[in-house]
Order: sequence, then structure tokens, then C-alpha cells
Amino acid sequence: MTDEVAVLGVGMHPWGKWGRGFVEYGVVAARAALADAGVDWRDVGSIVGADTVRGGYPGYVAGSSFARALGWQGARVTSVYAACASGAQALGAARAQILAGLADVVLVVGADSAPRGFFRPAGGERPDDPDWLRFRVLGATNPTYFGLYARRRMAVHGDTAADFAQVKVKNSAAGALNPNARYRQRVTADEVAASPVVADPLRLLDICATSDGGAALVLSSMGFARRHGVADPVRIRAVSTVTPRYPNTVLDLPDIATDSAVAAAPAAETFRASIARAAYEEAGTGPEDLSLAEVYDLSTALELQWYEDLGLCAEGEAAKLLREGATAPGGRIPVNSSGGLASFGEAVPAQAIAQVCELTWQLRDAAGARQVPGARVGMTANQGLFGHGSAVIAVR
Repeated sequence: MTDEVAVLGVGMHPWGKWGRGFVEYGVVAARAALADAGVDWRDVGSIVGADTVRGGYPGYVAGSSFARALGWQGARVTSVYAACASGAQALGAARAQILAGLADVVLVVGADSAPRGFFRPAGGERPDDPDWLRFRVLGATNPTYFGLYARRRMAVHGDTAADFAQVKVKNSAAGALNPNARYRQRVTADEVAASPVVADPLRLLDICATSDGGAALVLSSMGFARRHGVADPVRIRAVSTVTPRYPNTVLDLPDIATDSAVAAAPAAETFRASIARAAYEEAGTGPEDLSLAEVYDLSTALELQWYEDLGLCAEGEAAKLLREGATAPGGRIPVNSSGGLASFGEAVPAQAIAQVCELTWQLRDAAGARQVPGARVGMTANQGLFGHGSAVIAVR
């Protein structure tokens, strides 16, 4: 396919709470990705940085911040921000530059130094900002939203707290095998049930932490990959960054209120389902083709929702899929073989890039003890605030 780009290199800075600047994490990840690709920084034609609003002025111009730290060499530069979808937007921008012939090799980097506790809105009075409004008017922190979504699944589909806990059990077992994960201990269902309630019905171990970390990719044209001696690279086949459709009648961040459906019928699918569909259509694949998936498990209940949004099962059957072991290592469609956010926590600009790193290692058969046997097609999915879709399909 002429619209594919190669993933020549991947690299990460381990997740944790390191107390240092985001640029340091990004540079570590970038150098690891360049070394993995066998590409010198001076041969990179463009750098795309995923921004972090918590990094001060350098965070708003992450592309140039990383380029400066690596050493000015004249490359094109791009900086993007799309909240949790920033990494996918950065990858999409890099792919567009390669396919447009503007650069043969592009470095994509995202990194974050996150605060303790949950994420807060930026300061100031902004009554036209739906994110600010849901904090200031509703008092709806992220865990509050996660709890509301969990309650919805319990009411509509009959999911239980035990089902949610099993997601954490599964992901912690995978994370224990991942050297880049922040939390590398297995967790039992009893330990989840014994952790403090944060937003009923979700407990502390149902909700992901905020973390520091970094991730990077070296992408290239297929022609450069062949000239570089890589005949069969992992390839990006689709990047979905779609927006919602009006009216959006399913509870979603940051629009807690329901749009009116009086004058317009609801869309045939939810926003998150449309993210997946757009990726499948672009890649010419379907859920039946997937070997694995990496999804944003901001909470255990939200991972279950992604099973249905990605078409891994019918609506309301996610808990059944989980109980059958289909999404566990060795199952029909392993989900979050990396350990997911349950094991990493959120380093917002880096996480969508880290998801693609995991796909790349899996498709290369280089994931070690967490390897999904025979992996050929992988998909990532998450959602950024203000209607930023994010899904990537990689193949080999």
C-alpha cells in the first residue's frame, strides 16, 4: 500500500514519579528510538512533539523543546496538543509529512511530568471552556466521570464491581512483565475490593494514576526503510482522529450535559465507536483481523467499554468477553498486553505513542514474556478532550 509508513524505531523512558522535567524524559525516549532505528539524529528531516500543558512555555512548543535538547540541526518542527490524543495527532502529522514527501524520516516524541492526584483544569475564569465548567459548576473531577460511566454500565449492562476488578487483575499481571511500567506487582481481586472508594463504585485500584514518562517513534517512508536495509518493517496503516457527531447522547468528557435530540436524531454510533470504525475503514481491516489491542483504561470500567467500541464483542457483552479470558494473555484478542494505564498511569502526551511502541514490539515478536504469539495486526484507541479521536492500526 502506498499510504503506509514504516516504524523504524521505538523508545521509552520508564514511567514513574521521577520529579524531573518532561524534556529529559522525551530526550531519553528519542535517543532510544533513534538507536533502535539505527538512524542518526542529524538524518531526521522533521520532529513532531506532543505538547504538555503542564510543562510551562516549553511544553506548549514541545517539538522545538525536544529539538533544542537533542541539538539544533535544521529539521522541520511541529508541535501538537490534543489532550490524551496528542500522541496520535503527532503520529498523524508525521505520517502526513512523510506521505507528502516533505521528509523521509520523522521523529515523534511525547513526554510529561504529571502532578500528584487527578488532573485539574488550567487556571483562570473560562466560562466558555467545557472542561473548566465541569470542574467548577459540577465538581466533576475525572474520577467522578469514571464512576458515572461505571454506574451506567452496571445499570444498562449488568456489569459488577467484580468485573471491574478483574480488569485490574489482568492488566497488573501484564504490567508485572513490562520493564517500562510504573507498577510491576500483580494485584488480586481482593486487593482491589479492599482499596479505598474514590468514586462509587470505583476504588483506588480501579483508577489509573498520574505519572511521569516519555515515548518516541522514528517513522520513515517505505522507500527509506528499504534503503536502510529494513525489508519488512512494522507499518502504520491507519490513524483515526475523528470528531463526534451531534447530538452526542452518551455521557462523555468534557460534555457532561446531554445534547438535545429533539431536532436531530442521535448518531447511529457513539463517538468512541466512530473512532474505531474510521480506523478500520482506512486500514481495510476489521475487529476480526486484530491480534491485540491497546486501549485507554483510565478506569477498569472504561476498558470494558472499549471492547464494545472496537467491535471485539456486541454491546453489553464486554464483561462476558473478559470472564471468558478472551482479552487476557493467551486469549483470542489480548487487550493491554503492556499492562495499560493500570500499570503505567497517565503521562498524557506520551501515552498514545507508548501504545504504538507496544504494538511495534509485539508485531516484531520482541515483547519478551508478554509476547502475543503470531501477532500481525494491532490497534490502539483512546479519546482526547474536546472531541479528539485517537486510534492507530499497525501491521506486519
